[in-house]
Amino acid sequence: MKIYPALFIPVLSFALSCSATRPPKKPFEAYSPAPAPDYSQIYNWSALPGKTDFADQTPPGVSPENQANAAADVFFIHPTTFPNGVAWNANVNDKELNAKTDERAIRHQASVFNHSCRVYAPRYRQMSLGGFYSDDKVSELKALNLAYEDVKSAFQYYLDNYNQGRPIVIAAHSQGSVHGIRLMREFFDGKPLQEKLVAAYLAGWPFQPDTFAYIPVCDSASQTGCVMGWCTWKQGSSPKKDLARFYDGAVTINPLTWQTDTGYVPQSFHAGFLYPNYKKIKSQHQDAQVHNGMLWTNQPFALAPTRNYHVGDYNLFWVDIRNNVELRVNSYQQLHAGR
Repeated sequence: MKIYPALFIPVLSFALSCSATRPPKKPFEAYSPAPAPDYSQIYNWSALPGKTDFADQTPPGVSPENQANAAADVFFIHPTTFPNGVAWNANVNDKELNAKTDERAIRHQASVFNHSCRVYAPRYRQMSLGGFYSDDKVSELKALNLAYEDVKSAFQYYLDNYNQGRPIVIAAHSQGSVHGIRLMREFFDGKPLQEKLVAAYLAGWPFQPDTFAYIPVCDSASQTGCVMGWCTWKQGSSPKKDLARFYDGAVTINPLTWQTDTGYVPQSFHAGFLYPNYKKIKSQHQDAQVHNGMLWTNQPFALAPTRNYHVGDYNLFWVDIRNNVELRVNSYQQLHAGR
């Protein structure tokens, strides 16, 4: 599987320090990875329906958390929250790192699904952010493979112990989407489990329409059994020339219409942006336009210091995503009623 350059993986902050992006000093084999997580232990999940966690939260003024009655499950793979290069892969027993993951990624991203889905989000030995900035691509691939093996193990445990034949949403962001793409290819694409797929939300990592042999790209708000992605950039901007080719032709859906056409969609279509403090929703705030593998939108903050809004892929369209998940789950139920 092709690994794209590091600049697609900013840490969950608007600014990156030099230390955060510093790659590990030694090859992968020079480090001893932490033990693999045991997913029969609740501690090794950032979110589970039977556990009190940050995926249970909702900001004011939106549809309430409803996991107990939800008709579908979401398996959510969190983005990179391990910023330094002291090791290639994180330790899932790192309490400080787990708190960061839970308070940022699970609260701000995974919770968007808690009205329509039961939320399952594993901890995993994620590759460090610094690993994406390394010139040692052999070690980078080995570290990503180690992280994926945890994600795969967690998903298999979920299937064996929690799913019970329920419809499944796959959702991820950034590094999580790297693993989500691979998981989809291994478990869903042309496999019996594809019948259970409501949709896949794989944001923050560009991938091509032919990534999957049998799973189509979503192109309507109610379509099911499909996959979507988007990488958010400031309106009118573009990546550097050496990175632009990775976006060219990438799957991009517009979260204001849930279509892939390149027409400009004004702010009046926008359902709601979730502020970083998790206390405020602002509607009709973002416009959006698909442009050459990117999702263009207006500047969310007056002083936003970057053109790449990767960190806001979920927050910028939080209510739009929440509403869409409900629509797709309902559509799936109607299509499969009586089967």
